[in-house]
Amino acid sequence: MKIPSALTPIGKNADAGRAKSVARNTAQPSAAASDHVELSSLAASLQQAGATMDDTQVVDAARVAQIKQAISEGQFQIHPERIADGLLQSVRDMLASRG
Repeated sequence: MKIPSALTPIGKNADAGRAKSVARNTAQPSAAASDHVELSSLAASLQQAGATMDDTQVVDAARVAQIKQAISEGQFQIHPERIADGLLQSVRDMLASRG
């Protein structure tokens, strides 16, 4: 059985209607539209903080080089007590900032 070609596919009609709707909605900008954008004070503060952080050095390259040299010379000592104390203090600080 052959399907007659006179029938139009469903998708074409739906897409055509949608295109007309979009064209009507975007044809004329509303009178209240503005080309002016204003940032809130919070957004401006975040931008300023981001710019400040970009200038801040995260890693002390001289200290890293010093540690690398101590390791290569076999002079670097690990102090587990200091590491544990530092980790515990970090957790205490984090918990204190939450509550």
